[in-house]
Amino acid sequence: MVDSPPNPAPHAPASQAGAPRGDAAPLDVAIVGGGLAGGLIALALHRHAPGCRFVVIEAGRTFGGHHRWSWFETDIRPGARGLMAGFQLNGWDEGYDITFPAYGRTLPTGYRSLASAEFHRALMDELPGECVMLGTKAASLDAGGVTLSDGSRIAAKRVMDCRPFAPSKALSGGWQVFLGQQYRCETPHGLTRPVIMDASVDQLAPYGNGEAYRFVYVLPLSPTDVFIEDTYYADQPKMDAEVLKGRIAEYAHHKGWKGEIVDQEAGILPVISGGDFGAASAEVAIPGVALAGARGGFSHPLTSYTVPFAVDNALAIAHLLARKPDLSGAELAAFCQRRAKRHWRTTAYYRMLSRMLFEAAEPGKRVVVFEHFYALQGRLVERFYAGKSTWPDRLRILTGKPPVAIPRAIRALFSSGKPLNMETPA
Repeated sequence: MVDSPPNPAPHAPASQAGAPRGDAAPLDVAIVGGGLAGGLIALALHRHAPGCRFVVIEAGRTFGGHHRWSWFETDIRPGARGLMAGFQLNGWDEGYDITFPAYGRTLPTGYRSLASAEFHRALMDELPGECVMLGTKAASLDAGGVTLSDGSRIAAKRVMDCRPFAPSKALSGGWQVFLGQQYRCETPHGLTRPVIMDASVDQLAPYGNGEAYRFVYVLPLSPTDVFIEDTYYADQPKMDAEVLKGRIAEYAHHKGWKGEIVDQEAGILPVISGGDFGAASAEVAIPGVALAGARGGFSHPLTSYTVPFAVDNALAIAHLLARKPDLSGAELAAFCQRRAKRHWRTTAYYRMLSRMLFEAAEPGKRVVVFEHFYALQGRLVERFYAGKSTWPDRLRILTGKPPVAIPRAIRALFSSGKPLNMETPA
């Protein structure tokens, strides 16, 4: 349902010759982490902040790692969609399907998907070579620059930390566990629209000691290529990859799809339902260094979608630096922190719904919660995914025949959420 991946196209690490070292004149911005957030910030600076001297420092060989980011067309405001121009996307304008035990329906919202291989290719094509440092690990960050693992130093007036999300015991919630495979079918698969949620599948107990809400997510990437992801909203961050592979194979067999597996991805993401955001931020904050991306708290608390927030942040940062080229690193860090706090406040409703899912709904009946939600009006669903639910939307989601027992719902409403179990995922 969230970020799923094909193999990145091979590119040699970019030259590091253009990055100033030691006592050279400092760069305007050093971005550490070349994932979605860091890559889009670099792209926005290149396009909208002329003269800004920046570098992206990424430990991996490619931008974006190994992911597929997906979003609804309406998730990104029209004025911001230009940032995604230049990427070759998979797109479906005829809407998407959802299926539940009680009903199925097609919703009209367009859907988009971006493979990390294409993300990497497009950034490499557009960003100047001196702005890219791949295969380069940052050992430490501070307000004056970045120290690399080889001991060398990149001096910068402003430093941005866009590394991956750092789990925190200060947060609470559950987990989204997923494994996806891209099938190349022997004959056309016949799908014309994505299946965002097929919850007609068996609601199995995937972990032995815990239940989870299960659904299958399907993207028709070409007439013969189809991406199938087995996804769970679970209490524990555990995965039995072989079991999930078997379930995907069973799903493909049921649909009559035969072929070879050409790619695979897997992930375990936190679904945050509450906690102390200030304390969690303090655990990863570095004085004078700006936090962005999932590490900075910019994701949808219930769906884990990140693209619309990454796009908005990238453009806001680029436009700010274009207007205020003398902005200090501390001021940029404070700007990002204010945006993160505002995002935390405005997404409180979705964290409450996460508590309803993980605490009010009996584990084996979580499907009823989603079944109730997807029966609602299509524009309401659009605004929900974009994190822009209106007050009437919020009331409508919580009214009608309750999908959970009222006493359990009341307890969940006032609960601080289940502490995230920080054990290492299997």
